[in-house]
Amino acid sequence: MIKYPLTLLTGLLLLACGSNSSDNYIPKPKGFPRFDLPTPIYKLLDPTHPYQFEYNTIARILPDTFAKSEPDWIFINYPAYKASVQLTYKPVLKDMNRLRAMLEDSYKLASRHNIKASAIEQRKLRLKSGLEASLIDLSGEVPSQVQFITTDSTTHFLRGALYFNTATENDSLQPVIQYIRKDILHLLNTLKWRK
Repeated sequence: MIKYPLTLLTGLLLLACGSNSSDNYIPKPKGFPRFDLPTPIYKLLDPTHPYQFEYNTIARILPDTFAKSEPDWIFINYPAYKASVQLTYKPVLKDMNRLRAMLEDSYKLASRHNIKASAIEQRKLRLKSGLEASLIDLSGEVPSQVQFITTDSTTHFLRGALYFNTATENDSLQPVIQYIRKDILHLLNTLKWRK
């Protein structure tokens, strides 16, 4: 009598284990954060700066409050993604030496990422307005993944850089980086200098 309940119990345990799908178990890969990226809707920046462009309505325009910031420096802030595109504007004043110095400073700022960057790719873009821009894509664990520079060579100079206020690794942020990069391209293609 003792053998029968043990055999029954053993059979039930084997049957319960066999009905489980653990035979087909596949370990799950390490998870990445999920980002809901809405279809962008763009609106025109208020005409309070020497430049104007369209930006994504999920972003907020904030003044740059750093100690050395200038009046026309702003952040295009994406609160849902803890990201911002910092825009720094400077007048050229028809001074080629001033323009050259601003360009050198911009390229120095981008090259500071060489230590952590696995790749830096720069390309020249011809914008819809006829202006040109330099777009710099940085790969690796860098603080700024996308930067740009554009100027009309005589009056206006604008530099932008994407930053995240999070410790999440950049490979996990790739969908958001690419989403905001498209917004940056839209900004550049709708950029107009104001008189």
